Amino acid sequence: MTETTQASVGERALAAFPGGIANGEYGLPHDLVLAMERAEGCRLWDTDGNEFLDMSMGWGSVLVGHARPEVVAAVTAQAPKGLNYAFLNPPALAVAEEIRRVAPAAERLRFCASGTEATMYCQRLARGFRGKEKILKFEGAYHGANETGVTSLFPSKNLNFPEPELTSAGTPAAVRQLLVAPYNDIAAARSIISEYADELAAVIVEPLQRCTAPMPGFLEGLREACTESGVLLIFDEVVTGFRLAYGGAQEFYGVIPDLVAYGKALGGGAPIGAFGGKAEIMEMVAEDRLGGEDYVWQASTLGGNPFSCAAAEAALSVYRQPGTYEHLFGLGDYLRDGMRRVLADTGTTAQIIGAGPLAQVVFSPDPVFDYRSTKKGDGARGRALMLALFRNRVFLNPMGTKLYLSLAHDEAAVDELLERFGAALGDAG
Repeated sequence: MTETTQASVGERALAAFPGGIANGEYGLPHDLVLAMERAEGCRLWDTDGNEFLDMSMGWGSVLVGHARPEVVAAVTAQAPKGLNYAFLNPPALAVAEEIRRVAPAAERLRFCASGTEATMYCQRLARGFRGKEKILKFEGAYHGANETGVTSLFPSKNLNFPEPELTSAGTPAAVRQLLVAPYNDIAAARSIISEYADELAAVIVEPLQRCTAPMPGFLEGLREACTESGVLLIFDEVVTGFRLAYGGAQEFYGVIPDLVAYGKALGGGAPIGAFGGKAEIMEMVAEDRLGGEDYVWQASTLGGNPFSCAAAEAALSVYRQPGTYEHLFGLGDYLRDGMRRVLADTGTTAQIIGAGPLAQVVFSPDPVFDYRSTKKGDGARGRALMLALFRNRVFLNPMGTKLYLSLAHDEAAVDELLERFGAALGDAG
């Protein structure tokens, strides 16, 4: 496409979508609104043929890399057989059996269409099982586009814990249903769990919150506090699932929740969600309980469709290949060390955080361990850096500073990013 045509794509997008964005976020200046046409490995090409180094990887959903041959072959074979039956099928059964094999928490499973739905259903099950309304989350955590996920997501008022802050209009019920604690503060979490045990259905946590790692004993302390109070523990493994280890955060940190939500990397780029838990909890969605007080409604038109599950079955086969996690963790260390080296060479004060194939830069002189310590950083400079990288054809979401690596990245791709990172630091001021 010509440059004029590409400009017209931006104009059409701005007319069709709020902010010119089809799926939300990015918050791009209007001159940067464009459309991507194809992807391969860790690269994207826009409709003008401009090549971008992808450090978003479908917001982490394409951990295998774009157009991974095993995934392409699986969905190509499935497509002529039909995309959705809205019923049990062999790929769905195979994926469920594999998740059950590697995830101790997932004694029973159900599929849905996204990580947002998976975390939503986990919360609904917890409320049904416990007969309680409140959910405890950690400030700054994202648990999908449901009310819990978008409340206290990017708060600015520093309210006293456990009061939630509405960070999205249209979510008034969250004030009544939600409690909020500081991540990595086990004493505060224990206190809130104990005080509200009679009202609390569950605690939901990203084991690795965004890119902030749990302090030693934090997840173990949560498990203990929930068990003592009879409160359910939900792991949101939409990001950590199959990324930190084949068995996810449960394997990596050695802590087992009562319910677990999956999405993103599970589908190899195809849309998918799954949730599981202890059998006695999960059986509440069994339809023979319909009409009873022990029934929790759940169904999904696209959940477990054979197209997405064929992609997931192929993605899981890739993750099982020898050297997968050595590659992801080695490359993550290489990226984070390289970013620190660039910061030192340019005399820039910032923190580089993350684990495995994840990295984030926070422009702060102080260590980062929770949302408020992250917010002390210079957010405006962070956004300026992301926009400078985007302009230099590094594809990412400028509304955040998280970088995703994939199995398609290598040290050469990281070196390319580091060169552009150094240039972007100068452009960001």
